[in-house]
Amino acid sequence: MSSETFSWVVIALLVCNAGLLVWIWRVVRHARDHRESLEPVVREEFRVGREEADRTIRGLREEIARTQHASTEQLGAVLHQIGKSQGERLTEVTRQLENLARSNESRLDRLRESVEQRLDRLQKNNELKLDQMRKTVDEQLQGTLEKRLGESFRLVSERLEQVHKGLGEMQQLATGVGDLKRVLTNVKTKGTWGEVQLGALLEQILTRHQYEANVKPKPGSNEIVEFAIRLPGPDDAPAGVVWLPIDAKFPQDYYHRLLDAADSGDSKAVQQASAALARAVGSAAADIQKKYLAPPHTTDFGILFLPTEGLYAEVVRDPELLDRLQQRHRVVVAGPTTLSAILNSLQMGFRTLAIERRSSEVWTVLSAVKTEFGKFGEVLDRVKKQLDTASRSIDQTGTRSRAIERKLRSVEELPSDGDAAGLLGLSAEDHEDPEESRT
Repeated sequence: MSSETFSWVVIALLVCNAGLLVWIWRVVRHARDHRESLEPVVREEFRVGREEADRTIRGLREEIARTQHASTEQLGAVLHQIGKSQGERLTEVTRQLENLARSNESRLDRLRESVEQRLDRLQKNNELKLDQMRKTVDEQLQGTLEKRLGESFRLVSERLEQVHKGLGEMQQLATGVGDLKRVLTNVKTKGTWGEVQLGALLEQILTRHQYEANVKPKPGSNEIVEFAIRLPGPDDAPAGVVWLPIDAKFPQDYYHRLLDAADSGDSKAVQQASAALARAVGSAAADIQKKYLAPPHTTDFGILFLPTEGLYAEVVRDPELLDRLQQRHRVVVAGPTTLSAILNSLQMGFRTLAIERRSSEVWTVLSAVKTEFGKFGEVLDRVKKQLDTASRSIDQTGTRSRAIERKLRSVEELPSDGDAAGLLGLSAEDHEDPEESRT
C-alpha cells in the first residue's frame, strides 16, 4: 500500500469517527431531559464505538504491514533487476574496450612498420645525397686549396719583403722610442706634455675668447697658471670676469712605481707607492689652492688635470684622497674624458648665457613679427572680400548667360562662325575660345 492510499484510509476513519461523535452528540442533546434513563444506553454506545474503532485500527495496521512487506519485496526485485542489467552493460563495455585495445594495437603496429619503411628510404636517400655532396665538396676544396696555396705563397713572399723593409723602420722607431723615453723621464718635459694635451682639449671644445693661457689670476701675485677659463662674473667683479684655473700635473714616476709594485704582487710596496702618489697629488692640489685661488677674482675651486686615464683612475680609486682634495684644498681632479665632459657643460652654459643676454633682441624681433603678421591678416581679409565680390559677379554673369541661352534655343544658328561674328560686330579675338585665351 502506498502512502497516498494510507492517507485516504486514515481520513476515512477520521470522518467515520466524526460522524459517530456527531450522532452521539445529537443523541445526548435529544436525551438531555432524560439523562438518567439514557445514560446506560450512551455508555453502551460509547463502548461499542470504541470496540469498532479498535477493530478498524487493528485491521488498518495489518493492511499497512502487508503493504510495506509487499513494497519491500517489490523494491528488492527491482534492485536485483537493475543490478543484473548494470552487470550485463558493464560486461558489454569491457568487451568493447578489449576490442578497441586490440584494434589500436593492430593500427600502431601497421603505423610503426610504415614509419620504419619511410625512415629506411629517407636514410638511404640522405646517404646518396651526402655522397654526392661529399664528392662535390672534395672537388671544390681541391681546386680552392690549390688556388689559396698559390695566393698564400705569393702573399708570404710579399710580406717577407715588407718585413724586411719594416725592420729598418723598427730600428728607426726604436731610436724614436728611446728619444721619447728620455723626454718623458724629464720632469719639465712631462709637464710640458700635460700642458700641450690640456691646451688641445680646450681648443677643441671652447672658443678662443672663452679661455686664456698663462694667466695671473691672483692680484698682487706673479704666479701664472697654465690655463684659466673666463667665466662671466657679477657686475662688481674686476673686468666682469671670474677665472677658473686649470693646472696640468703628471707624476709619472710615482705612477710607474705603483704599476711595477702591482705587477710584482708585493702588497706592501703597492701601499707605499699608492701613498707616495697620493702625497704627490695632494701637494699639487695644495699648490693650486695657494697660488691660483683668490675669490672673488677666481672661482672658489680649481681643476687638477691628469693627462692619462690610467693615472686618473688610480687617483679616484681612493675616496679619502678625493674628499681631502675637494674639502681641504678645493680642487677637483679630472682626466681627459672627465675634463671633456666639464668643458662641454661649460660650453652649454656659455650658450645659455648668450641666449639670455640677447633675449631682449629676440623679444623685439618677435614683436615686429607679430605686428607684421597682424597687417598680413588685414591684407588677407581685403583680398578675401575682393575675391568674394568677383565670385558673386561671376555667378551673376553665369545666371544671365543661362537666361540668354534659354531665350535663344529656338533661334537657328548661322551656317558659319564668321557670318555670326560679322553680324554681331565681334572681332576675331572676341570670338576666340575662352579656354584658348586662358592658355
